[in-house]
Amino acid sequence: MKFTPTPLLALAALTTAPGALARPSSCTAKIVAPKAIYTISNDQQNAVVAMSVQANGMSALTVAGKFLLPTLPDHPLFPRLTPDRLQMLFAVNAGSNTVSMFAIDAADPTKLTMVGKPAAVPGEFPTTVAASDKHKTVCVGTTGAKAGVACARFSAAGGLGPMDALRPFALGQSTPPVGPTNTVSQVFFSRDQRTLFATVKGDPAKNNTGFLTRYAVAEDAAGCEGATVAQKGAMASPAGTAVLFGTATIPGSQDLFVTDASFGAVVLSVQDANIAAVKGKGVVDGQKATCWATFSTATKSAFVTDVGNNRLVEMSVTNAKVIGQLDLSANGDPGLIDLMAGGNFIYALSPGNGSTPTAITVVDAIKKIQVQHFQIGSAGKNSMGLAMMV
Repeated sequence: MKFTPTPLLALAALTTAPGALARPSSCTAKIVAPKAIYTISNDQQNAVVAMSVQANGMSALTVAGKFLLPTLPDHPLFPRLTPDRLQMLFAVNAGSNTVSMFAIDAADPTKLTMVGKPAAVPGEFPTTVAASDKHKTVCVGTTGAKAGVACARFSAAGGLGPMDALRPFALGQSTPPVGPTNTVSQVFFSRDQRTLFATVKGDPAKNNTGFLTRYAVAEDAAGCEGATVAQKGAMASPAGTAVLFGTATIPGSQDLFVTDASFGAVVLSVQDANIAAVKGKGVVDGQKATCWATFSTATKSAFVTDVGNNRLVEMSVTNAKVIGQLDLSANGDPGLIDLMAGGNFIYALSPGNGSTPTAITVVDAIKKIQVQHFQIGSAGKNSMGLAMMV
């Protein structure tokens, strides 16, 4: 990858490829604020809402692009960068069972241009997408009647190629699905991009346990044809977990920080001998549904949200114990879903509920204070998903 030094170091945590960014152990990576954050408006005339971020971490809102068909909750989107320096953003379209790819303008990251055409996904009701810049591969999780994971190659010039065969999950769901339990939560690549993971929520009321699935990513020997994601994965239900949800990969480790909406979060070891062994478990008192997670480079800890509580909870990435909580109820939001860490800040999305508008809260992760709260308003009344460009 060819980048200027400052964005390169900041980007390592975003593109999850630290192996390509080796530096002397005595050096410390500079923490750089994001340039833009994105969410999906979820309106009938659906749009990607792009918010530029000032150098001090504050944000200003602009609408950057639109989809042809509506998406439905709960749909995260994730930006990734290709090796040829062209920034890309991928978004799932649940209403049309497709995934779209956008180029992010290098001079103005709030300007998006669709590349090629949306790719048809072989499953139903896509809810999550992950991309590997190293392998030029994007994978989508679907959680409807045809649930599972499918992948495709992409290029900066041509956009998305055809999706491969669905790696199915036997969820017994409908389209649209009935949830939030018994649904696919998140697909994501490991930091070395050698593994694709998927978390799936169980349903404790029906004695249905959630699970983590991992798929090996194999690069061809000549290094010319990209990588192949295995069709068969290894599945595990970590002891004591039930509703596995959002994840954060941990720098310098193969461990995963994973929330569980039934109690809080766990730290999982995913060594080859143990598909998913619990290294630590943290119970969040008073939680209603601990959903999404992000890792903060500034604090070297994880932050999690609760869709039913308007607060951020900071947790250890060593043993998942609760470090502290920040009550945000004074800003009037009902709760928080997706969130991202960038620079010294945490950006957390409140999706709106018809009466309370969609809003984003910006929190100083070091000082543990809210520094900004703004409502997206007409640009997104029930927004879903959050992504970041550094």
